[in-house]
Amino acid sequence: MALVSLQKFPNPVAMTPEEVDREFLRAYEKASRTSQKLPPDLMLKLYAYYKQATKHSQAYIPSGNSDLKNAFKLNALLQVKGLTVIEAKEAYIQLVEENIHD
Repeated sequence: MALVSLQKFPNPVAMTPEEVDREFLRAYEKASRTSQKLPPDLMLKLYAYYKQATKHSQAYIPSGNSDLKNAFKLNALLQVKGLTVIEAKEAYIQLVEENIHD
């Protein structure tokens, strides 16, 4: 699962950090409210980008009741660890815009 193949969102004109923050919150709300059944690989990507965007300066170890799920989460987190907070937010926004349609 390759997570880091991004195009800048929403257009070639760079957003300010404040605009990225607003779009990220809007995308998070949209993803949280969706009634769509999302495939597991998309859920992992959203999880990893969200955690990188919000826990960037902290070490984060997935918690949960399944070692297998935690292993997938940790793998996803390792794949995005080089992204900046802004890059992770932009990737999250892009995924939501491309995949959540309600």
